[in-house]
Amino acid sequence: MTTSSPHVHDYLILGAGPSGLQLAYFFQKSGFDYLMLEAGDQPGHFFRTHPRHRMLISINKVHTGYDHKDLNLRYDWNSLLCDNDDLLFPKYTKRFFPDADVLCRYLVDFADHYGLNMSLNTRIGRVERGTDDLFSLTAEDGRVFKGRRLVVAAGFTKPYVPDIPGIELAENYTEMSVDPEDYEGQSVLILGKGNSAFETAENLMETTSLIHMCSPHHLRFAWQTKYVGDLRAVNNNLLDTYQLKSQNAVLDAHVTDIRKEDGKFVVDLRYSYAQDERVTHRYDRVLVCTGFRFDPSIFAENCRPELVIKDRFPKLTSAWETVGVPHMYFAGVLTHSRDFKKTTSAFIHGFRYNSRALFHLLADRYHGTPWPCRELPADASAITDAVMERINTASGLWQQFGFLSDMITLDGDGNVRYHEEIPTEFLADNQPGVDGYVTLSLEFGSKPKDVFQIERRPEDEDFAANSPFLHPVLRLFRKGELVDTLHILEDLFGQWKDEERHMGPIRKFLNGALGDTPEDEPVDETMAAVG
Repeated sequence: MTTSSPHVHDYLILGAGPSGLQLAYFFQKSGFDYLMLEAGDQPGHFFRTHPRHRMLISINKVHTGYDHKDLNLRYDWNSLLCDNDDLLFPKYTKRFFPDADVLCRYLVDFADHYGLNMSLNTRIGRVERGTDDLFSLTAEDGRVFKGRRLVVAAGFTKPYVPDIPGIELAENYTEMSVDPEDYEGQSVLILGKGNSAFETAENLMETTSLIHMCSPHHLRFAWQTKYVGDLRAVNNNLLDTYQLKSQNAVLDAHVTDIRKEDGKFVVDLRYSYAQDERVTHRYDRVLVCTGFRFDPSIFAENCRPELVIKDRFPKLTSAWETVGVPHMYFAGVLTHSRDFKKTTSAFIHGFRYNSRALFHLLADRYHGTPWPCRELPADASAITDAVMERINTASGLWQQFGFLSDMITLDGDGNVRYHEEIPTEFLADNQPGVDGYVTLSLEFGSKPKDVFQIERRPEDEDFAANSPFLHPVLRLFRKGELVDTLHILEDLFGQWKDEERHMGPIRKFLNGALGDTPEDEPVDETMAAVG
């Protein structure tokens, strides 16, 4: 008896969460041969149980005052990129902070509408790479799937548990009760100071006798760092109760030991900023809310990703390819190793653009399809119009500030091509084959100590680089070297349309870039030359 070999797909996508669905959408539209493998019985299975208290902190602003799809995505952090306006998340709910169950329904509808190719209830137990360079993924039920390239979009698959003696005695965020009545009258220590920790504290404040929150480092507020993964205001009510002496507290301390004595948790602490002071406290419960990590255990040694950032993330190139494992890529939250705690690659409103960029990189590398671009006249006013349109409407540059850049290539023969949303670090690693190019990005400037008391200099153009809020930045490169930079002053409404402050300086900058373009023999410019 003989058995037929499994079909070899061009792409296997491991995971059918938001990033897997987003990439599959672009594959489907281009007719790529792919298959998504999902452990759960529906797409986005992770969100059926997480976040544990069911409120998303990804905003859903329905009423923006604008009637422009891409512009509105600046304030819609849950929609996937697609060509169907009925599949925009604000059509599903008007809640500013939506319920996670709505996202589950949205992801199922998205996959069903486009007929995305997936195998559900397919939990992969082993990932190997054969001598034929094919990836072989074996499901726990024995089915085997083969692909020439693998995109891991499985997200975090295990809790991150700090190395603390006795930590196994505590309850983890993924398994703890979320019923506040189960904590009535109890003292609780929450390990962690991120959003999952504060989400948990918010849920328990009414029933517990006290809550202590502990991690070695001080709090980072999203409003100050501009990183949405830091503590969000919607979760920080406990801070009032701490500062106003209402029994709760936030501790900057190392936990050095956890043990059980007489039905209580005895916890040894060493304070971080108190001259090495050491104390011991007793609690009824200890909850571990310290985040998640990537689990590489299913990968064979010859294709196991190297780990970074406390072994929580895979080490990736600027094209999101696994370092040391050719043709294995990552999508979604796991790409955050490239911009950890800086921009938004860990969140739907960031990695949806990364998935689109990854699609273009793969289409270029494996299918000979250059990064899409449009040709423009070699005229500063025409290019300025294109730049102003992007500055005032583009959501990818807005959400992935500094991480994605538009590129305008200039050659010596008057050819100008406009490419949108290329990973900035990829451009640095793979210089385009042209004599000159201009990049456009949106970036935050300085970070003042008090973000609610900021010195502004609206008449000082030279101060624009220090603008603490998001603002446009243009850079001119010659032969791969940065030769000039233009910062445009921030705008309260995020709309840069003033001739004197915005359009005029940009037009002048671009006119100089065009005027300085060498009149050498033209260079063949394609994204194949870029990467």
